Amino acid sequence: MEVKVSWNGPSGMSFRAETGSGHMVAMDGAPDGGGHNLAPRPMEMLLVGTGGCTAYDVVLILQRSREDVRGCEVTLKSERADTDPKVFTKINFHFTVSGRNLKPTVVERAVRLSHDKYCSASIMLAKTAEITHSFEIVEV
Repeated sequence: MEVKVSWNGPSGMSFRAETGSGHMVAMDGAPDGGGHNLAPRPMEMLLVGTGGCTAYDVVLILQRSREDVRGCEVTLKSERADTDPKVFTKINFHFTVSGRNLKPTVVERAVRLSHDKYCSASIMLAKTAEITHSFEIVEV
């Protein structure tokens, strides 16, 4: 896997990234750090990628368990260290899974398997952060 990140130039702290799969992503810094707040911060992108990784796992596990899953959202709330390097110290993953007749035990198992076995991103972040998760089921 490879990505290329390029600075957009001296007028700020914005960057563009091109992924190995051919997609473009923009990032920008906060105004107090020289950015213009025109795109997500790099550390937000780290959370975005982690949320996508674990949501992917949960949906796939539920589908393979023959659950009638119709939607999956995950909200990540984090805390960071006060001093450099400002690593994540706590991250809570809250899943809202919607579907028909979803079994709570199966949803809980899917979330646990993602965090304990399959989601590379959250497993890496667990090296510095206390990871917690919760879920709710919405009948549709």
